Amino acid sequence: MRIHVDADGCPVKDEVYKVAKRYRMEVCVVANKWMETPRDPLVRMIVVSDGFDAADDWIAEHAEADDIVVTSDIPLAARALKKNAYVIDGKGRRFTEGDIGSALAARALNAHLRESGLITGGPAPFRDRDRSQFLQALDTAIQAGKRKRGTT
Repeated sequence: MRIHVDADGCPVKDEVYKVAKRYRMEVCVVANKWMETPRDPLVRMIVVSDGFDAADDWIAEHAEADDIVVTSDIPLAARALKKNAYVIDGKGRRFTEGDIGSALAARALNAHLRESGLITGGPAPFRDRDRSQFLQALDTAIQAGKRKRGTT
């Protein structure tokens, strides 16, 4: 079981490192530019090309069943779910097969509304409550994966 982090713009990288260290899990931090990561043999920094969706492609290719993918990118979430990975965004929302279709549809609708000028604001600011919800969702996903694999 590994944690893959879509690191560009991820607000909870430090939380991932702390939780992964506690569980002794490997973390793959994937971005199109180098960034500082803890000096820990379980944390790997993977720098991909600047190509469109290069980090997403790397994660989708390397994620396996029961891995955890941390991303707010809904198309990447859909790709990771097809590999039977757990997918959590930075605010603690867990994507599932049951809701990914509606999330993709809402994403497309919002993109259309932004292009039409009907939506001009961005996402809500990141809050401490979001961080707490993320930590709870990450711990829940790790425990579920461990139970599924028969390890604790």
